[in-house]
Amino acid sequence: MTSIALFGAGGKMGYRLAKNLKGSRFDVCHVEVSEAGKARLSNDLGIACVSPEEGLAGADVVILAVPDTAIGKVAAGIADKLEPGTMVVALDAAAPFAGHLPERADLTYFVTHPCHPPIFNDETDPAAKRDFFGGIAAKQHIVSALMQGPEEAYALGEEIAKVIWAPVMRSHRVTVEQMALLEPGLSETVCASLLVVMREAMDECVRRGVAKEAARDFLLGHMNVLGAVIFEETPGVFSDACNKAIEFGKPVLMKDDWKRVFEPAEIAASIHRIT
Repeated sequence: MTSIALFGAGGKMGYRLAKNLKGSRFDVCHVEVSEAGKARLSNDLGIACVSPEEGLAGADVVILAVPDTAIGKVAAGIADKLEPGTMVVALDAAAPFAGHLPERADLTYFVTHPCHPPIFNDETDPAAKRDFFGGIAAKQHIVSALMQGPEEAYALGEEIAKVIWAPVMRSHRVTVEQMALLEPGLSETVCASLLVVMREAMDECVRRGVAKEAARDFLLGHMNVLGAVIFEETPGVFSDACNKAIEFGKPVLMKDDWKRVFEPAEIAASIHRIT
């Protein structure tokens, strides 16, 4: 049986992973330093935590379910205790991309991240419809990268990824550099920023007299139909009026060089701020 040491098991992300790993084929040792996290695991899942030393003893895989800012410190603290061939799993590309994992060529580094449940889905179960993050009831896609290590290690990493992010639909293989383009580049720098602007635009309509509920209903409904056409979920074309609004609206909202956020230096700078 493959042995996993789950670091940060009682944290926000670690708890999700601990719950999904419970009952799997993996033998999991849960490592958590906070008393609140230990109590949560014990009370909710009946899981007892172990010390880092106990967790690492004989571990085939180490999952670092800790914040991006702590990965470098945690990884450096356990590096000399890892046997050659051990797989270290990170749940985000930021710290690995920034070079925060120890320089040990004899370790396998695997990075995996959820895409989260898609806006366009076929969920009918109430719990799945309200599982916006994923990893509980709603199906989602995932991305994974084998940063270093033997090619055959990818299969094990992907198997673990499909368990911790379950239920999983498509599993995409990317590089760490491509994952960094997706996050923070695509998902946070672009998508989150534009969504914040959309919320501010809704609030501006409210400030100008539109009832908040009416403005919210109107915006979210249009996000649904416009998004379905733009992302080819359904065939369709926009009206001439809509196309004119886009033609004149986009230059007002976006700088001509906005795509520079995907340049390597910009991605590196963004990740440096995160980590």
